[in-house]
Amino acid sequence: MADEHEHVPVLLERIVELFAPVFSDREAVLVDATVGLGGHSDALLTAFPSLRLVALDRDPNALELSAKRLARHGDRVDFVHAVYDEMPSALAGLGLSRVDGILFDLGVSSMQLDRAERGFAYAKDSPLDMRMDPTTGFTAADVLNTYAPGELIRILRDYGEERFAQRIVKAVVAEREKEPFTRSGRLVELLYDAVPAASRRTGGHPAKRTFQALRIEVNGELEVLRRAMPRALSCLAVGGRIVVESYQSLEDRLVKQAFAELAKSRTPEGLPVELPGHGPELKLLTRGAEKAGEAETEQNTRAASVRLRAAERIGDRAR
Repeated sequence: MADEHEHVPVLLERIVELFAPVFSDREAVLVDATVGLGGHSDALLTAFPSLRLVALDRDPNALELSAKRLARHGDRVDFVHAVYDEMPSALAGLGLSRVDGILFDLGVSSMQLDRAERGFAYAKDSPLDMRMDPTTGFTAADVLNTYAPGELIRILRDYGEERFAQRIVKAVVAEREKEPFTRSGRLVELLYDAVPAASRRTGGHPAKRTFQALRIEVNGELEVLRRAMPRALSCLAVGGRIVVESYQSLEDRLVKQAFAELAKSRTPEGLPVELPGHGPELKLLTRGAEKAGEAETEQNTRAASVRLRAAERIGDRAR
């Protein structure tokens, strides 16, 4: 496993900059909804000495490692083993209802990729697991071995945007009848054979899209994110800010839609004034999704696919 200090947080300076107006020179509470190895949180706690952190993660290994990294900040940090759509109840357990900042760094972490036994990385032969919380739920092997062919095709198309989903699933079904899938190496070999050579030359690693689709299905990532966005925004105090880093278009689209919905006025068109409680609840702080610069992507390959969106809560709507 890579040393936790080798982990390089993506767009770190930009995230500190976005939160600075909220956290500078006053007591504030930040929820890191996906604390991972704690790189972003460590920098924010260092930059803002009066900041309190609530560190959430569904992966108990991540919580253990981030606790070591953030130990120097003492009792300014509360760690909670939870999926981020459970944010309201996690905060209630700490006596909190509203917070001043929320950070999401979505997707699989470098720690999860580096640990072969977790099964996230197609470059390493490992058990087909892919659970972000390895203590519960079904595995990628369960999906491959038990799902109906039509459902597998849907998953690869919807979650992996895989053009050759039907060919891949036909091969998977034939192979699983001979012997159930247990390890990633066998699946990668199948994908090399199923994906046409021309696509392999131009479309990146042939396993990338299938592995993404399986991971999303195993962890319910899009369903969780769809629930999490409105719940997280309901926890954000007026004047507070939310920053979300996504690494694939499906996640980014959900974040964009959640922000856009609350950035609209509900006052009927034609009225000369904004009705109380019907104005926009959010102000968008980024024009579209921001990307990492060339210098950062050269140093940190994970930054190449990042899409960052940020918003500030400017009011509460009438309920």
